[in-house]
Amino acid sequence: MQSVHAFGDDALGDCDAVGLAERLRSGEVSAAELIEAAITRTEAVNPQLNGLAYQSFDRAREAAGRRGGGRFEGIPTFFKDNVEVAGMPTLQGTDAWQPHPAAADGAFAELYRSTGLIALGKTQLSEFGFSASAEHPRIGPVRNPWNPDYTAGASSSGSAAFVAAGVVPIAHANDGGGSIRIPAACNGLVGLKPSRGRLPLDRDLRAMPVRIVFNGVVTRSVRDTAAFYAEAERIARNPKLAPIGDIRGPGTLRLRVAVLTESISRETSPEMRELTHQTAALLEGLGHHVEYLERPPVPAQVIDDFLLYWAFLATALVRGGRWMFGASFDRSRLDALTLGLDRHATRHLYRLPAAVARLATVRRHTARMYRDYDVALTPTLAHATPRIGHLDPAGGYEQVIERLMDWVAFTPLQNVTGEPSISLPLAQSANGLPVGMMFSAPLGQDARLLELAYELEQAKPWTTLAARP
Repeated sequence: MQSVHAFGDDALGDCDAVGLAERLRSGEVSAAELIEAAITRTEAVNPQLNGLAYQSFDRAREAAGRRGGGRFEGIPTFFKDNVEVAGMPTLQGTDAWQPHPAAADGAFAELYRSTGLIALGKTQLSEFGFSASAEHPRIGPVRNPWNPDYTAGASSSGSAAFVAAGVVPIAHANDGGGSIRIPAACNGLVGLKPSRGRLPLDRDLRAMPVRIVFNGVVTRSVRDTAAFYAEAERIARNPKLAPIGDIRGPGTLRLRVAVLTESISRETSPEMRELTHQTAALLEGLGHHVEYLERPPVPAQVIDDFLLYWAFLATALVRGGRWMFGASFDRSRLDALTLGLDRHATRHLYRLPAAVARLATVRRHTARMYRDYDVALTPTLAHATPRIGHLDPAGGYEQVIERLMDWVAFTPLQNVTGEPSISLPLAQSANGLPVGMMFSAPLGQDARLLELAYELEQAKPWTTLAARP
């Protein structure tokens, strides 16, 4: 298996973002050196990985010469290409219209820049984030740096591929059905989907009837994820949620862990079940109390309701495309999955109000589970990472949606409930690719997940591509 990465003996080395910030403060490296190294790395791996949606290298060079403050001042990063960033177009993983640069930062970009991070541009995603694999017929697939024959996951595919490949230590990601956790699992990264309301959303996402999308980051280390949330909270904290704080190590509380190896309605592969059992055994060895549950305690109807709501979002984009994106919008250039979701929603639109009402009540069911357990453990994905082509939208809607629902059977639940959930690269599949284990907690208990993540990272350190030749 031939991996693709850019780790080397330059200013970035194999450091995480916290480590680079320390080197910057000590004067060992400069922001300009870090930005140039990241640009060189982007140019080295992008022809193979296809993770870059838009480059803004000259603006990044200019920003490196200014002091703006923030814990991550001078550290290179990328935005995922579905948020508004001043001076950059927003393409949403498609080529169905001619985009124009945004006039101003959206709510998330404003916060993200305030941490001191310097964006080199934007990363690729599946069209509108609807698929768990970015394989657009004209834009091309985003490939996994561990093995480019396999998908990098999605929808935050480019961000995850670049962080795993060592291009940058941290990148923006967001999650509407698993889109932080899925690519984190595929690429061997840490991916926390935070509690609802933890980080700001751009205006269009705030207007959704059920706010299933969450901003966040993907990183190679727990401390980078924890430091990002501490810094974001310093800049703008939501007083309605329990604070995370500046977490720098494991917690001392021994947790009650519910282990679920079957999703609401889909089968899990024997390999994923076994790897989840191994993670449960690791938790027991660390002194946590583990109990196995049959399935998540929510009605099976949740899956159909979520799919209909997901499809309704596609309909809003397909039918309102000219109003949202301008006269150049051409729906014939959308991929087959987006158009298939639109057809599904229009056929079942009469069911949508009841589906939305039921989705709004799902957290009542999970809240009952969390009366008895502190966290829940599942595999992040129900099957191993597939090869490029398995989720190719040109394969036809019915085939692709069935394969998608099988693979991502565990992740959408926390998008519905708003509860925090983190994927950690604690396992490896038989073909040598990373496998994520997912931990979820009650609303507002993001800190609990980060403390547990620190403990597991110390107990079973994960491999990064920096160790590969």
